[in-house]
Amino acid sequence: MGANTVKFSKIVFLIAGIYGLLVVTPQYFMESWTGRTFPPPVTHPEYYYGFVGAVVVWHVLFLVISRDPARYRPMMPVAALEKLAFGAPVLVLYFQDRAALAIVGAAVIDLILGALFLLSYGKTSERAADAALLPESA
Repeated sequence: MGANTVKFSKIVFLIAGIYGLLVVTPQYFMESWTGRTFPPPVTHPEYYYGFVGAVVVWHVLFLVISRDPARYRPMMPVAALEKLAFGAPVLVLYFQDRAALAIVGAAVIDLILGALFLLSYGKTSERAADAALLPESA
């Protein structure tokens, strides 16, 4: 695995992790604003905060992957699936007139990041990932 591949994967996951934390973490303090801006108001705060918390944890995982992409290569398709799980339904809902255009922007960003995660997976060879898991010789 070349240095460019490692650098590409590190940058992709680092940007995704930072971006997600910057965008999602403030939502812990935006429950009432969300209810006013995207009615109806939140009626089940446990779902709202559970969603925000789960997304924050995923973005922390992206930061972990960015530290050693070869070692965490098996998580890359799962990370892409996380992005698809939000992006695809939002697009479907938008075309059914059930989601706002503002949310579509976030969905498209997630789908692009998911594609970059899969590209990172493809660029990171299995051999390099296996080597990253072997203990270093003395």
